[in-house]
Amino acid sequence: MKTDSIFYQLFQIFPRCFFDLLTVPPDTVNHYQFSSVEVKQLAFRLDGVFLPNNDHQPIYFVEVQFQRDNQLYSRFFSEIFLYLHQSELRNNWQGVIIYPNRQVETVETVETSRYSELLESGRVSRFYLDELSNVNSVGINTLKLIISPSNQAIEQGKGLIQQVKQEFRDARQQQNLLQLIETILVYKLPQVSRKEIEKMFSLSDLRQTKVYQEALEEGRQEGKQEGKQEGRQEAKLESIPRLRALGLSLEQIAEALDLDIQQVTAVVNVNQQES
Repeated sequence: MKTDSIFYQLFQIFPRCFFDLLTVPPDTVNHYQFSSVEVKQLAFRLDGVFLPNNDHQPIYFVEVQFQRDNQLYSRFFSEIFLYLHQSELRNNWQGVIIYPNRQVETVETVETSRYSELLESGRVSRFYLDELSNVNSVGINTLKLIISPSNQAIEQGKGLIQQVKQEFRDARQQQNLLQLIETILVYKLPQVSRKEIEKMFSLSDLRQTKVYQEALEEGRQEGKQEGKQEGRQEAKLESIPRLRALGLSLEQIAEALDLDIQQVTAVVNVNQQES
């Protein structure tokens, strides 16, 4: 699973989950902008930086670490201090390291002891996703989904989808979060068929996902491909029930496949009778 990419998307689309993790007031997110920052000179790249829009809030440096790395702390602090040296910002700072579990954090004792004052100073917070509290927030539950066992991910994903629909009324934000959940599941469960992913979303939700868009495009492409062959019309007609099951209206199907509305209606009626 490409965790760096997932967390980058997560913090960009739904930065509130980061502040849920810190258990600070939810409106804190309104004072920050998330970005990935490359520190010049040594080509260091910080996983993520939450930059405040005022002088009173701290800069948050984020490191997501899902593999053991004996040089993690030396690199992390080097990146931070080089960034502070080059930046004109005068804000205070906090470091945040996110691990899937404590086992991944295991590093050589000498590496830990060299930075023990920083690690124990309150400057740095370390979070282990498998130990997150039972706070029932969309942010925390999204983070938990990333590390959930494969045999539990589908059920957790379904619950998270319902929670998003209940808590977020803004259509655009809801759409972004649903796509993010879909992306996490696709990364986590590459062996799961698209049909299984489709079943997790209601028809209205499904229209907002890449799964839906891919199915629609397939129907169009099948029609174009078969256009060079004798079975062009048949291929288009065979794709109608599938597109209908995904929630397309008769008019949308007719437009997508370049068919008359009467042809689409006839196929749908026959399919309903057979079922």
